[in-house]
Amino acid sequence: MGEEKYSCTGCILGKKANINADDHGEGIELDFKKFLISTTIAGTILAFGILNMFMGRNLYAFLSFLIVLILSGSRVLVKAIEELIHEKAFSIELLVIVAAIGAFLIGEFAEGAIVVFLFSIAAFLEDYASERAKKSIEALLKERPTRARILKDNTELEVNVEDVNPGDVIIVRPGEKIPLDGIVVKGSASVNEAPLTGESIPIEKSVGDKVRAGTICMDGVLIVKVERRAHETILARVIELVKLARKEKSDIERFVEKFSKYYTPAILSLALIVITVFPLILGDSLYQWVYRALTLLVISCPCALAISIPVAMVSGLVGSARNGVLVKGGKYLEHLTKTNIIAFDKTGTLTKGRLQLTKIIPVKINAIKLLQIATSLSLLSKHPIANAIVDKAKELNIKPLDASDFKSIPGKGVYAKIDNKTYFMGNDKFIEELGIPIPKDVIMNLESEGNMVVLIADEEKVLGVLGFEDELRKEAIDIIKELKRRGLKVVMLTGDREVVARRIANKLGIEKFYAELLPEDKVEVIENLMEGHKRHVVMVGDGINDAPALARACVGIAMGTGTEVVIETGDVVLMRPNLRKIVYLIDLSRRTINVIKQNVSASILIKSSLALLALMGMVKLWVAVLVGDAGLSLAVVLNAMRLTDK
Repeated sequence: MGEEKYSCTGCILGKKANINADDHGEGIELDFKKFLISTTIAGTILAFGILNMFMGRNLYAFLSFLIVLILSGSRVLVKAIEELIHEKAFSIELLVIVAAIGAFLIGEFAEGAIVVFLFSIAAFLEDYASERAKKSIEALLKERPTRARILKDNTELEVNVEDVNPGDVIIVRPGEKIPLDGIVVKGSASVNEAPLTGESIPIEKSVGDKVRAGTICMDGVLIVKVERRAHETILARVIELVKLARKEKSDIERFVEKFSKYYTPAILSLALIVITVFPLILGDSLYQWVYRALTLLVISCPCALAISIPVAMVSGLVGSARNGVLVKGGKYLEHLTKTNIIAFDKTGTLTKGRLQLTKIIPVKINAIKLLQIATSLSLLSKHPIANAIVDKAKELNIKPLDASDFKSIPGKGVYAKIDNKTYFMGNDKFIEELGIPIPKDVIMNLESEGNMVVLIADEEKVLGVLGFEDELRKEAIDIIKELKRRGLKVVMLTGDREVVARRIANKLGIEKFYAELLPEDKVEVIENLMEGHKRHVVMVGDGINDAPALARACVGIAMGTGTEVVIETGDVVLMRPNLRKIVYLIDLSRRTINVIKQNVSASILIKSSLALLALMGMVKLWVAVLVGDAGLSLAVVLNAMRLTDK
């Protein structure tokens, strides 16, 4: 089934329009010259007909108007028949043709010709505006590079990006787009990530750093080892998700779609009543009531109402993508406007997530041996605590031991065998559950200073205690204030001990926090906050242990630095870990819904007013087309397009 564009020429009564960036059908630009020629000819003949009508040359006038009806109406008629046969639905084209032919049958030849002539012009202009919405999505496609230069045996070979495999090495020079996701293995350069993240400040990249497809190498030469094929890159996924997002209908879209199913037959029935009943009750000639019924049909087409919502949603989705915020459906923009509470994960979200090992307290072994065991247990983990331990070991030049049978328990800790002996590393609850006594006084002292505490133990005793500190994101305090100013309640969720959580919450100005949470506990907190869907709760997180809570919340916002699981689970993805984007997102959702309300209100008010005037015989057919249908549709499209540019 073909694509329906956001326009009167494609809007079907009772059916919502759709945009698909993959559609490469006949474009507006290709039709422009043909349209200009045919419109100029039709306009000239129409003017000639009107002149002859005033001069009393009725035959010449009739023939002129008939030619205009054929020239301007033939394409409209073809589309009307296609929709009626293939879609089994009434379209605005059919109503316009019925109105034009009806006008001819009752002797209003000029009216009939003017109706189809003005409709063809207004529909084309509206198509042109609607095309911008589709092109704004296609602009994302242009960010995707198509060629790459791979290095083989010190020789450069230019190939299509689809032919590059993970493990291949590519070269990127200044001013070029990085064609694929990968890791820098040689060279350094400033990389502009704005096409992907919306951030304009270039990021320095050197050996070991990840680079993404679609970003731009500003200076220097980068040698990159490819990690993903072209269709698997972050950019490719962003583009695909933006296109798929249109399938996620908002509540208001579903309502209008359902409303249109009842609206259409109701209007057709009303037009029939106007023709058959009104002349008997109110008098006047049948001719007058037929004319008014035809005008009512054209005015009452819900085209502007049907397209006002999806165009606004697409504009909002594309505008957010350009700003580094990937929203996976219009329904999430709608949910965001209803948000009462925003729940933030702490580590990696409100804090930088780059923990530093600041305290090493041996209990039964020396500090070097303690750190050696901790490093061995950390090498197979991706947790921020494990990364901090490995970093400290590298700094002190401590070599890890061989570990086997590694096991991670989310929210608690890890364990593995070293020299045929099992060692454990985790929080105090984890160690206590193993039946091992813990040094509570040492733990309390570290936590009172704001440290996160991790214990190292064997099967019998605690070997030592490690203390970690995490740095707040510099924008976090301001963002919390901004969200509160917008009437939102902010809470914090963390697996840390209460004393550590309280210290961070006080710094941020967060009154309510939940500490010592496992992944399932976070889900329970979200459910309690929602109170049986009476409240709309947004969850913001970045770790694997946040994924269940992100999925349970009304809207889950994943930080772009998080894991693949979190990015897939989140309803919204921040392509860079910038908390300011959350305030932008809340404001965008409110602007989008406001634009929808403006469009819907204008559509209902203008159409109902014109419909009433039409029943009173005060609206001409050409006014119904120019103002009440195509003109109004064009206005709501242009109003919605403002969201794309913000």
